[in-house]
Amino acid sequence: MAGPRHPVSVRAAALVQIKQLQTFAFSVHWSDGSDTFVRRSWDEFRQLQTLKETFPVEAGLLRRSDRVLPKLPGQASGEDAPLLAHGGRTGRGLARLRLLETYSRTLLATAERVVRSPALTSFFAPQPLDLEPQLPPGSLVILPTPEEPLSRPAGNLAIHSLETQSLRCLQPFSTQDTRGRSFHVQAQESLDVLLRHPSGWWLVENEDQQTAWFPAPYLEEVALGQGPEGVPSMGSSGPQFCASRAYESSRTDELSVPAGACVRVLETSDLGWWLCRYGGRTGLLPAVLLRPEGLGALLRGPGFRGGENRAGEARGAPDAPQARTSAPPVPARPPLSAIQSRCCTITRRALGRHLGPQGPP
Repeated sequence: MAGPRHPVSVRAAALVQIKQLQTFAFSVHWSDGSDTFVRRSWDEFRQLQTLKETFPVEAGLLRRSDRVLPKLPGQASGEDAPLLAHGGRTGRGLARLRLLETYSRTLLATAERVVRSPALTSFFAPQPLDLEPQLPPGSLVILPTPEEPLSRPAGNLAIHSLETQSLRCLQPFSTQDTRGRSFHVQAQESLDVLLRHPSGWWLVENEDQQTAWFPAPYLEEVALGQGPEGVPSMGSSGPQFCASRAYESSRTDELSVPAGACVRVLETSDLGWWLCRYGGRTGLLPAVLLRPEGLGALLRGPGFRGGENRAGEARGAPDAPQARTSAPPVPARPPLSAIQSRCCTITRRALGRHLGPQGPP
């Protein structure tokens, strides 16, 4: 394998609330070209301040003018107190998410020996909980809105201020939009996802700017290597899985991957070895090491839903559109009140303003 990888950049992905615990999800881009999702608590970031003991020069302990290590906002001064004092618990969590993103980016822009240190690399490396295929029951994932000025006129709240992602419909599906009109979607048609709800019914918008609640299992992310007909091109398509631990290749047709590496599965096999792509190379990996993404799959889109490959289709591309023979399951539709109870104040106001009283029946 190449030398040890190190984190290159960090991007805030979501605020994850599990009962009373708030954790902050980040997308980490690594020097080997891979991307991983990790969740860290505020206390875990506070513990990262021990870097000053490992790097006293960079921390300015010997001479203040040499300091390059950033201070965690709120640790030594109250300059961010006004920001964290408004917006309720969810608002404070989202504000902290942005603060931690800025702190992490500043940290990765310091001296190279700090960025490549085992302490920093291990902090951003995926931990076992990051690789779990599912979040704990009752978890609430809140996506941040795109960066914009903090103060906005109240009348300008819009559902479109939420982050959107364009996904593709797998099979034809008909329902009603939020105004009670017919909402019919053809196979391969693209929809913009405005809001994701844990029930499996997501708020989407079509090209005609109709908004409707739509079953998430009917949507999938379009791989980068797919053309207009949805035909996957070898080398870039395929569902993404995570390596539960590091693997060192022993043959030329195998891949070497670090723990937490996200790989594209191109072909599966009942022999226990899957053809994967990672870091620009294609090779075999033991299937037992690979597990579906949990948080990463939620934040990227529905993606691949494991367990759909049938016996006898040993070398077929997973989740290929042409391999589907049955319609995806349609989850039970929750009432609008159930959706609003799991939304932050800004989202509830946007839903009420632009969609009216009608929600999923």
